[in-house]
Amino acid sequence: MAVESTFVQHEPCPKCGSSDNLARYSDGHAVCFSGGCNYYEHGNGQIGQVTQRKPTRSLEMTGVTAAIPDRRISQSTCQRYGVTVEYGTAGQIVKHHYPYHHKDTGAVTGTKVRMTENKSFYATGEFNEAGLFGQQAFKAGGKYITITEGEADALAVNEMFDGKWPVVSIRSGAAGAAKDIKANLEWLETFDNVVICFDNDKAGQEAAKSVLDLFTPNKAKNVTLPAKDAGDMLKSNQVQAFVKEWWNAKAYRPDGIVAGNETWDMIIKQSDVKSIPYPWECLNEMTHGFRKQELVTITSGSGMGKSQIVRELEHYLLGATDENIGILALEEDIPKTALGIMSIEANKQLHLDKTVSQEEKKGYWDRTLGSGRVFMFDHWGSTSEDNLLGRIRYMAKGLDCKWIILDHLSIVVSDQDTGDERKAIDSIMTNLRKLVQETGVGLFLVSHLRRPSGAKAHEDGGKISLGELRGSAAIAQLSDIVIGLERDQQHADPETRNTTTVRVLKNRFVGLTGPACYLYYDKESGRMIETSCPTGDDPEF
Repeated sequence: MAVESTFVQHEPCPKCGSSDNLARYSDGHAVCFSGGCNYYEHGNGQIGQVTQRKPTRSLEMTGVTAAIPDRRISQSTCQRYGVTVEYGTAGQIVKHHYPYHHKDTGAVTGTKVRMTENKSFYATGEFNEAGLFGQQAFKAGGKYITITEGEADALAVNEMFDGKWPVVSIRSGAAGAAKDIKANLEWLETFDNVVICFDNDKAGQEAAKSVLDLFTPNKAKNVTLPAKDAGDMLKSNQVQAFVKEWWNAKAYRPDGIVAGNETWDMIIKQSDVKSIPYPWECLNEMTHGFRKQELVTITSGSGMGKSQIVRELEHYLLGATDENIGILALEEDIPKTALGIMSIEANKQLHLDKTVSQEEKKGYWDRTLGSGRVFMFDHWGSTSEDNLLGRIRYMAKGLDCKWIILDHLSIVVSDQDTGDERKAIDSIMTNLRKLVQETGVGLFLVSHLRRPSGAKAHEDGGKISLGELRGSAAIAQLSDIVIGLERDQQHADPETRNTTTVRVLKNRFVGLTGPACYLYYDKESGRMIETSCPTGDDPEF
């Protein structure tokens, strides 16, 4: 003789994501009752298999129209929706019957039956031609209609509004929400406002997003509930809270669309952005410094002092801010990067000056790397885009770095297997830009130039243009500031040979471009010192 399987508990559904619609039974099998989900687990060891469930019961619509006290649902609400209940021998309600009506004839074609003892559901009849739950009770057109995720929630909303506005429910749960709405969209569109009031769980909110975009712009609104669903709010007597959230529901707009009257806080936040001055005054006059959420690209030909200028900035940030700094120097190892920063602090090239004692070096280290505010990426050479982005995100979010220096972009590109440098740079720059916006960091990026065709080489003092950035126009497009470095390395005059022209190629914050300043490389200290034009001739200023 077969052993009857009994209900054990409700569980989340692994298919549709519903938090409690999966019913687990004593023999191990489980069924999801979210209408269109059709998830079934066998109890004979074949756990996790999905099968289609077909109605096995003929139409069942018995019982009487009465109040449902435990859910605070009145008899008049049940009468409006045609809901009936059945009583057990002890006089308690043992079943709820929720009828579904044919969209055209209005006849009852199917029902959902809820067992109160174990809260399980089963379906009877046919649903192919059925409309939304409760649809037969309301005429087309009107100011408002609310759509819930379940029948009991529809009753609850009707109760909380005392029947003032039409309320219907999708019939297939969160998994089938979009399908149900599409099937009845013409009727729903006759209302001025459609309020989506699905469950406040992952499945419910994802379902809400899937249907909001189906309606005419500005028609649909989404309610975010402070409880799991409308039924729970009614049972806990949170009627006022529900009504407040219902009225506060805002018209749906696709992601990325912002109304002008919602921008004031953004403007105030933007105006409070603090600018950090560069260590060179003339560059500040043109750029007004640098800021968080900016991507600053520094570019030049080979051997023009990019890395030294980056070290100056790294050291300067340690003194100008009290914030953490992340460094990804992909062309040098950690000790070299660390010693370079310490040399700026010492005002001498520590790797060349053998007179500096260990104790002195320790002091320079204590005031820079030893502060606990500098974090470096321990990797020399090329690295993948995903690996790099992951490290930057970790520095920003995990280590609270507010300033990040990446030296340099070409190394990252060399590790990509796309075979297309332009596409690789497009991808990296797009993701770096997103990362800056996501984390709010200030990012300094070092990039190389392509060799000019027919013109004077950059190493011979040739002027830099944005079009000469290597690989892709995305570098210029997605950077807030682009700074080019020019120097004639073969000039007969040693002062000219060691003087770098700093040219602002793009300046989104201020708009000014052109030569900003001159930096002289002092070989004794290894510092980049602001100076005048070595020829004494500044025709471009």
